[in-house]
Amino acid sequence: MSTPVKKVPIHLQSAQNRVYIKNGQIVNHDKTFKADVYIEDGIIKFVGPAADITVPGGVRTIDASGKLIIPGGIDPHTHMQLPFGNAVAVDDFYHGTKAAVAGGTTMIIDFVLPNKNESMIEAYDKWRSWADPKVCCDYALHVGITWWSKSVSDEIGILCKELGINSFKTFMAYKGLYQLNDSELLDVFERIRGLNAVAMVHAENGDIIAKNAKRLLAEGITGPEGHELSRQEEVEAEAVHRACILAHQVDCPLYVVHVMSKSAGIEVARARQRYRGKYIYGETLAAALGTDGTHYRCQHFGHAAAHVLSPPLRPDKTTPEFLMKLLASNDLQTTGSDNCTFNKKQKELGLGDFTKIPNGVNGVEDRMSLVWERGVHSGLMDPCKFVAITSTNAAKIFNIYPKKGRIANGSDADIVIWDPQATRTISKDTHHHACDFNIFEGMTVHGVPEYVLVRGRICAENGEVRVAEGFGRFIPTPLRPPFVYDSIEGKQEQEGEGQEVARDEQVPLNGSVTKKLAELDVHVAEIEPPSAMFSGNPTPSVASSGVGRVDGKRDMQETSFSLSEELDKSGVRSSIKVHNPPGGKSSGFW
Repeated sequence: MSTPVKKVPIHLQSAQNRVYIKNGQIVNHDKTFKADVYIEDGIIKFVGPAADITVPGGVRTIDASGKLIIPGGIDPHTHMQLPFGNAVAVDDFYHGTKAAVAGGTTMIIDFVLPNKNESMIEAYDKWRSWADPKVCCDYALHVGITWWSKSVSDEIGILCKELGINSFKTFMAYKGLYQLNDSELLDVFERIRGLNAVAMVHAENGDIIAKNAKRLLAEGITGPEGHELSRQEEVEAEAVHRACILAHQVDCPLYVVHVMSKSAGIEVARARQRYRGKYIYGETLAAALGTDGTHYRCQHFGHAAAHVLSPPLRPDKTTPEFLMKLLASNDLQTTGSDNCTFNKKQKELGLGDFTKIPNGVNGVEDRMSLVWERGVHSGLMDPCKFVAITSTNAAKIFNIYPKKGRIANGSDADIVIWDPQATRTISKDTHHHACDFNIFEGMTVHGVPEYVLVRGRICAENGEVRVAEGFGRFIPTPLRPPFVYDSIEGKQEQEGEGQEVARDEQVPLNGSVTKKLAELDVHVAEIEPPSAMFSGNPTPSVASSGVGRVDGKRDMQETSFSLSEELDKSGVRSSIKVHNPPGGKSSGFW
């Protein structure tokens, strides 16, 4: 005799945010399963079979048949309304977060960037005053360490213990503006480690960039192509290598922002292998996955300048797929947008001098669909990995998981109902940004958010975006993220490293998940270091994450992916040959 199912009654105390999602397939980073979801007052109250819940009347019901129910995206790298010389990024906290929600991102993490000698606390208050009245979705903040002194060290402690900050960005570029030397970086990393916080680094050799920029301008190379020529791949890779070693010397976890090149990605992969998945985390950008640096050679200044960001896009057209494979194999962990948009007139501030072009591109709206297109639809990763790299990993690293980044009882109802088969064509004419250019113009992508819920409120529905200015909240990021520090302190093996991912059933997308990413044959062990300066370093192999792939429009098993072979295919650079070190008149802070 079967035991009758006991249904869970839902007792409503309020009429706010009552939503019932039925018949969907839930996708978390570690598992997929069929279940219904009930939301009340911005919180997920129930996840389970329909038979186990009694839904009251007067509730908005959404039928998600054939769709995926995924955690809202978390973009860990944005710069809304950032001041830049005589310009301010045109996506303020309203337009920027509206664009984010339109694309399925329900939380951003922006950067407080104090001026040199400015109080970090005063800068933090300024950013809060800009963001709080405008944000349409929840947000958190990183804080930049743009100079070093005892007062800065003291303020880091206040930010951590009283103001909800657990992550601090350092700069190895922007000589004379934000760049810290190695001794200062060691002191900063040591202070961050002492507080159980997370260090971040913009890794480019600023001394080399400064010298290269000066030389290029003297030789008459003044256009946007000079931006990439002044800070080539090896300039980024050298700094990544050095930053990882510096952080490890003081036992400090390090998050490498915007990895933009193969060589830099290899250095992150090698460091993670060297330290067995501890200490080092890597982020790449929607821009790096969706386009390339050949645009810098466009004869139209406006088009070329619109692609300028730092580190720059790389002319090697195989870079986007290479970086996506590093994400698929867990050598990189997150995708951000570095969203920092400027209009045509603002970009023209750099006419005649590429160092004065405001650095920054769009990406916060298109990040989710672009990663789905280039990752899942192409067959490189499955939906669970997609959720990890667009949401859950960021939530874990910055210690807001499982409040964010998971579909589970008690989590915030930041939810996207995702249509994996729908397509849309990206265009500046239809995007929700305030800028007049889109670097992904004309690209058709699979994977579209049909509904976007921010804390239980339906903010996007079938292409219609209805957001409320100031609805978002500031989310404190607590110290000592377990995902980061349990691994460092040896309390447990890092989650997901070498472990099989459990799933209740396969997601019905583009076929079944039948192959392992190990079959992509990612061999870091085979590569030669990107610069002779690394000749004495170990070159360990990178372990596969063990996550399966979804069959897509291409059969990725037809090729064997080798980092050494990929690097060997790099074309001859149209360069000025530069052997000196980086810096550049800083045009941007990201």
